[in-house]
Amino acid sequence: MTQTILLRIAATVALVQGTAHGLLVVFDSPKNGPAEIAVVEAMRSQQFNFRGSMRSYWDFHFGYGLFSAFTCLIEAVLFWQLAKFANTNPSLSKQIVALFFFANLGYAILVWRYFFITPLVFDLAITICLGLALMRTAA
Repeated sequence: MTQTILLRIAATVALVQGTAHGLLVVFDSPKNGPAEIAVVEAMRSQQFNFRGSMRSYWDFHFGYGLFSAFTCLIEAVLFWQLAKFANTNPSLSKQIVALFFFANLGYAILVWRYFFITPLVFDLAITICLGLALMRTAA
């Protein structure tokens, strides 16, 4: 597979990941019984002053979820654009691919430690595509 194809695959995986993450954050609701519902309600209802702004733990949870989805979508666009000039500017391409390879490897480690298997699969797939693209960079 060429670097361009690998970057397009990574872009597609990131797009699916970002879309799914965004939809889950916005439309998901507690499904594990009264204890989970109580935790979510407590996260929503208890506001506190955090550095001059009134926030709840739910605000942080929800905002981080949206931030993560947005980041995935930005990566998807970036990887797609990067695939366009990977062959014409391999030196710059290699630096950017390397940066995102290590970033996604870091994401995968954090997801493995703090979250669950589904996002880990996406992060590992992106990391593998970027690693293979990096190996196929000419310069």
